Amino acid sequence: MNTIVCIKRVPDSATRVKLAPGGAALDPAGVKYVLNPYDEFALEEAIRRVEQAGTGSVTVIALGPPETAESLRQALAMGADEAVLLRADGSPDGLVVARALASEIEGRGADLILLGKQAIDDDNMQVPPMLAEILGLPCATVVVELDIEGSRCTARREIEGGHEVLEFDLPAVVSTQKGLNEPRYPTLKGIMAAKRKPLVEKDVALEDASITLVSLEEPPAPAAGRIVGEGPAAVSELVTLLREEAKVL
Repeated sequence: MNTIVCIKRVPDSATRVKLAPGGAALDPAGVKYVLNPYDEFALEEAIRRVEQAGTGSVTVIALGPPETAESLRQALAMGADEAVLLRADGSPDGLVVARALASEIEGRGADLILLGKQAIDDDNMQVPPMLAEILGLPCATVVVELDIEGSRCTARREIEGGHEVLEFDLPAVVSTQKGLNEPRYPTLKGIMAAKRKPLVEKDVALEDASITLVSLEEPPAPAAGRIVGEGPAAVSELVTLLREEAKVL
């Protein structure tokens, strides 16, 4: 099975970020970037299927600035066979990203296209279904279980309050959720092997974005806490404040 995995380079969720001058972007100074965690499930799934079958390949594609090559090298170290970096600056919206990825994917003859269910920086969950629509392929999102028999695929996906089971034919686009598998860590052997694996870089001209980011704002500082007493004697006062002042009772 030949699988394409689309990944994204995102700020580490543990990094404290601040706004850049002008308030329309984040200040990249001091920000640590990582491979999007949900994309790791997609990558692990692709690698496992090749290992189990003994045949096939895994190609990783990313759109972003030149620094994105670091995340692609990590994917190669985990076990991907080749990587493609579509070099582009800025923060394009989901539709622009989907169209750029589709242009690269078309003609590659992939059996399966995997992505994380969302990127943790913008949390839009838009690219997987948009990519599937552009390519004219079936799509299953938020998948926690994936079974493939020949060209027939069964996916269990999370929905509010339960799970939904979908059946469709390959090729298809699938976005992955936590619980599908446990991503591996790159080994020293994998890191050394990644240096010899092909990583192709291409400059791409993106379409004009249909969405413009006007401004970003930091959340308001939380109000200072207040101690209303100690022990059982404080309960009645606390209940009164929650009912009459906070109005949550």
